[in-house]
Amino acid sequence: MESVERRVAAHYGDQALGRRILAALAAAGADIDHLTLDDLAPVDEFHIGGRAATAEFASRMGLRANQRVLDVGSGIGGPARFMASSRQCHVTGIDLTEAFVDVANDLTRRTGLGERVAFRQASALALPFEPASFDGATMIHVGMNIEDKAALFANVRRVLKPGAVFGIYDLMRTAPGGPVYPVPWSSRPETSFLDDVPTYRRLLEGAGFTIEGERNRRDFALDFFREMRARAEAAAASGGPPPPSTQLIMGPDFPEKMRNARESIERGQLAPVELIARAR
Repeated sequence: MESVERRVAAHYGDQALGRRILAALAAAGADIDHLTLDDLAPVDEFHIGGRAATAEFASRMGLRANQRVLDVGSGIGGPARFMASSRQCHVTGIDLTEAFVDVANDLTRRTGLGERVAFRQASALALPFEPASFDGATMIHVGMNIEDKAALFANVRRVLKPGAVFGIYDLMRTAPGGPVYPVPWSSRPETSFLDDVPTYRRLLEGAGFTIEGERNRRDFALDFFREMRARAEAAAASGGPPPPSTQLIMGPDFPEKMRNARESIERGQLAPVELIARAR
């Protein structure tokens, strides 16, 4: 039987992704050999709130210069590159999806951040690092694809130093029901593992963390969706080509996926939530 991790990787995997992103960026006027983080922000911040959410999250984590940070489920690398650039830390990203890792490393090279940021293919349930290797860890919109969160958090705790910060920004259940599939993180229920905030807190504490902060970002998410819709309508009215966006990652059913996620948040069934934890 095909493993859950293989199905999750297949949901995101696309060997043509890098070429598609570079073509869209070039069409928008970017110098693809010397990309900036602003060039990439509409494409590589693959989570609710995009760059604004990443910036606030990094600030709340209190990351400092030259710290070693692990980004669990790093996608094509947007948050890792932003944190390395804005906080002057060194970031290692891991992701199940080989195509994401390849694109992440290529885009990082094109932004000139190769000395601070690197990506490798790995499972969050079997992190290939020595104990106490990192000063911090991040996980952004990843837990929805991982059923065994107890093992996930235990793995992250193992590779963190005592006192290290672990920041999570995930979609979590806030009431029974939903979502309708497909959604951005899964095309079917078999690869979607949504949990509520009390479950996250209990499993984090059981893995050796102390919870220091929690923030429900439902209102922020709804504002973000309204802004997305306004930008899409303005682009359509202009008659020009659509600007680069995360649709390049999610594919042609992007509108349906986003609509289903948005409606679950509007109904109060899901919300993006930040948790800031500290390794004991």
